[in-house]
Amino acid sequence: MTVQGGAEGGTLRQRMIVAAVELTTSTGWAHVTMSRLAQAVGVSRQTVYNEIGTKNALAEAMILAELESFLARVTTAFDENPDNLPDAIQAAILAVLLHAEDNPLLHAVVSATHGADTELLPLLTTHSTQLLELAKAVVGERVAGYHPDLTAAELDGAIDMVVRVVLSHVMQPSGTPARTAAALGFVARRVLEG
Repeated sequence: MTVQGGAEGGTLRQRMIVAAVELTTSTGWAHVTMSRLAQAVGVSRQTVYNEIGTKNALAEAMILAELESFLARVTTAFDENPDNLPDAIQAAILAVLLHAEDNPLLHAVVSATHGADTELLPLLTTHSTQLLELAKAVVGERVAGYHPDLTAAELDGAIDMVVRVVLSHVMQPSGTPARTAAALGFVARRVLEG
């Protein structure tokens, strides 16, 4: 396997992360080794260790790269709804859920929970502090621009709730993205309107 298409551009680290995602989605995380990653990118195994570090660091880098992709959709949704915060929140939720629906790495992580290859799952669940904090910071920064009529503590609680509930639906959908986004958007609207 060699890194395809868009992976050839970007930094060496970005190419390694793309290759690791491709390996994970095609063979499973348990089969990803630094040697296989080095071969896929066309560098030495020592170069992979120098650039990435441990396999756990590689997993974290993959998850954070995926998070950036999700947060880019959040940013776009807010940009497209500059005058209506509830609409921006609902559009952001929908964009995230639609992206999750077709995300190969997310599917690989979630489907691994039914087998033995569960090393990546804690990065999205029990050890997700960094992921949650980054997501909450991005959403909080975007929401603050609308100057909602909430105290700082109320706003922080509302953002925390939305981010955690959306992550829950990303991991285990209970309806279509549109239906879920509409339901969560309704709750966000009620909170924002008092």
